Amino acid sequence: MLNLETPKKFKPIIHQAHQIGAEMFRPISRKYDRAEHTKPVELDMLASLMDGMNASGGEGAGAGKLKQDAGGDSGVRNGANMTAVLGMTELCWGDVGLALSIPRQGLGNAAIAAVANEEQLKRFDGRWVAMAITEPHAGSDSAAIRATAERDGDDYLLNGEKIYVTAGERADALVVWASLDRSKGRAAIKAFLVEKDRPGLTLERLEHKLGIRASDTAAFRLENCRVPAENLLGSPEIDTSKGFGGVMQTFDNTRPIVAAMAVGLTRAAIEETRRILADAGVHIDYRRPRTHGHAAAAKLMECEADWEAARLLTLRAAWMADNGQPNALEASMCKAKAGRTAVDTALACVELCGAVGYGEGELIEKWARDAKILDIFEGTQQIQLLIVARRLLGKTSSELR
Repeated sequence: MLNLETPKKFKPIIHQAHQIGAEMFRPISRKYDRAEHTKPVELDMLASLMDGMNASGGEGAGAGKLKQDAGGDSGVRNGANMTAVLGMTELCWGDVGLALSIPRQGLGNAAIAAVANEEQLKRFDGRWVAMAITEPHAGSDSAAIRATAERDGDDYLLNGEKIYVTAGERADALVVWASLDRSKGRAAIKAFLVEKDRPGLTLERLEHKLGIRASDTAAFRLENCRVPAENLLGSPEIDTSKGFGGVMQTFDNTRPIVAAMAVGLTRAAIEETRRILADAGVHIDYRRPRTHGHAAAAKLMECEADWEAARLLTLRAAWMADNGQPNALEASMCKAKAGRTAVDTALACVELCGAVGYGEGELIEKWARDAKILDIFEGTQQIQLLIVARRLLGKTSSELR
């Protein structure tokens, strides 16, 4: 059973992540929002610190070591997934774009942790890996991927186009999703680690974005990009009875992390709005019915209720992953709830704060822009609700589209 009290062992990582958000991220948040595509050099020291924590057996606040626990013992575990969720919440309370820019702590690293074998885990250790899934004709529908991987001796030749690759320019390598045989559908989709210096891999452009501007978002083209066969993550066998559950397990780990990002941003917006409203003489009295107080206070209380629901769903999904319980449904539920809550709350806070919330004197308007991506990447709001519906109704993807 999930205990809602935060275990004592997590208190230090939560405190450290919060201090990073408050003392490092927020002071430079506006700087890198304005200087889009500029590498936040301040994060290099932070990355080295997190590397040291991981090397010593500790667990950092990033997504680099996420994986489903195999279970098998009778005890209750709070492991890497819960650590990452709690830490990422605090980092994104500081700044989402900067949290996404920490070297070697990205979602590509989480993909390796989820499906790589022991030899690959050792060989790829220490690299910063970006996730390359989305294509011009395949967004949230990962099964529609058109990129191909054709066996050629001891290598694979990869061809295709990948867009919206978070940290694509700064990362050392990409995890590229491609099909071994498009005629066999989603079962043939595999993940490959592709080093950035591989001939045939071309960085096409960097995107200009609404929010998270501190984080670079790249587009790549692969033309007969030769990759060693041992860089295929997981099994090379095409098992049509299992679909592409191996690579999709990555999402079961990373969607709670994206939800945690949304939970952190939402809390930041609520706290700052509460402070601004208090300065204007509007105070929240939780002992009185909402209808007996100020309308702005009532709206903020509604936002707080949504935030709490999103937070609890996120903790549940992470706890299940740590304890070897299938969490695909819960991962989509928390991602859907938290992403929508972040957008709705951030926009509501802009409205509640009026001109103060709309201007650049406060970070609220920035958080409103940053929030939108949390409702889109790692599967849009709409695809999450579709997945939830399929799971609850027992329908396949072909039966419920």
